Amino acid sequence: MKRYMIERNIPGIGGMSLIELCGAARASNQAIDQLRPHVQWVHSYVAGEKTYCVYLAKDEVTIHKHAELSGIPVTKITEVQRIIDPLTANN
Repeated sequence: MKRYMIERNIPGIGGMSLIELCGAARASNQAIDQLRPHVQWVHSYVAGEKTYCVYLAKDEVTIHKHAELSGIPVTKITEVQRIIDPLTANN
């Protein structure tokens, strides 16, 4: 599977309560259950009015299908080519 960064513009997400975020996570998990084994949610960052989600997926079509099933819109999908971190300097 490929790794993707998914940007989602969601007005008000930054001010959502934990209960509201739990509802969004449940909707995502239910969609993933329907698409298994072709998609896996790694984690998401909430920043202002957006989320940045890291997913493993077969392809972009699968990401769009997840958005349709979950009701969580996709603004932009970017395939992650490489991951670097402080340990990269040791190579």
